Amino acid sequence: MMDRSNDCAPVAAGGKTLTRDEAVAFLTARVSPIDGTETLGLEAALGRVLAEPVMSTLDVPGWDNSAMDGYAIRHADLAAHEGRLPVAQRIPAGAVGEPLAPGTAARIFTGAPMPEGADTVVVQEVCEASDGQVRIPLDVKAGANVRRTGEDIRTGAEVIAAGTRLTPAHLGLAASVGVARLVVRRRLRVAMLSSGDELALPGEPLGPSQIYNSNRFMLMGLLQTWGCEVVDLGIVADDLESTVAAMARGAREADLIIASGGVSVGEEDHIKPAVERLGRLELHQVKIRPGKPLAFGEVQGTPLLGCPGNPVSLFVTAALFARPLIRRMQGVAGELDVRPLRIRAGFDWLRPDKRLEFQRARLERGADGELEVAVYPSRSSAVLSSVAWADGLVQLQPGRVVERGDPVEFLPFGELLH
Repeated sequence: MMDRSNDCAPVAAGGKTLTRDEAVAFLTARVSPIDGTETLGLEAALGRVLAEPVMSTLDVPGWDNSAMDGYAIRHADLAAHEGRLPVAQRIPAGAVGEPLAPGTAARIFTGAPMPEGADTVVVQEVCEASDGQVRIPLDVKAGANVRRTGEDIRTGAEVIAAGTRLTPAHLGLAASVGVARLVVRRRLRVAMLSSGDELALPGEPLGPSQIYNSNRFMLMGLLQTWGCEVVDLGIVADDLESTVAAMARGAREADLIIASGGVSVGEEDHIKPAVERLGRLELHQVKIRPGKPLAFGEVQGTPLLGCPGNPVSLFVTAALFARPLIRRMQGVAGELDVRPLRIRAGFDWLRPDKRLEFQRARLERGADGELEVAVYPSRSSAVLSSVAWADGLVQLQPGRVVERGDPVEFLPFGELLH
């Protein structure tokens, strides 16, 4: 699914280290949406990407109806009868009333159709009802509390655009126009591999100098959260042939390959040479901290993203780069990146990096009760507990000293993990 439309563009792996924004633009331009759709009932479509727009075949509301519980009246009757009208009928939701006789009121409930001749609904809280009559204030505004036909949606209107990732609100909206089944793109298949002889699976005994493979479960969880079908290539030994074999399998079985670890330039880092044997490398570094060694290329026609092995670096690069790349391949339309929130700092940052820095952060209430951003005390990219502690990332500009109270840019996990 590599997009070859810009093959004449400079190859980032040829020496240029891209900024974060440049890297996101580069990655999303190199891939295209996957082919293949399926038709699902609304109950199974949450989180999927709409392949065909939803069009309305009806007006919503389908008729003028009451927005409140109260009394439906002909506004001109108020002054003529000094605000006192007999209640001639009762119209609950789901029922259809009789035409409103002049000089009468109808007891009406939210959602019930307006009776012919009525033009206003008066809320019950301002009315006094007794002995079959209702007293209504004379200052009631004409046309109040009436939902008009087609006020929400008109027949023939596009209700949900193709490329929309479906939320509960979208499913409700489709249901409101009578659509029971949606045409969505198939799930993106992502092959993931973990590189390193030091890795063991939880539940297994640890050998000398081994650690448990936390990256496998964190990355798998991220991919599932983003609506992907995961192909687990397992732990790959630290040798070139094993890495090549795993990548070749990933190219056969998936639309995208994501590797964790082995993307640097050490003797035991085999992602780069494996990619170059099977395809080509187009990106190898980005100007951020943590996560500078980020690789992108193609393996036998399948795009590959190589993320660092340190768990925090993996999480950050997956959230910042894998997510928009995946959204592009899923066919999501519109803005693919997350826009930061500007919130005051609850910390001092006196030793800024030369690169754009992303630190684990969360929102807390300051002494004055206002929201502020707190950062985790350690900058280490190996402290995975910091990610569980955080509810977002704070984006710190290169070389910028931050003092408590200064505005900073906060990327909430609620957006990055959506």
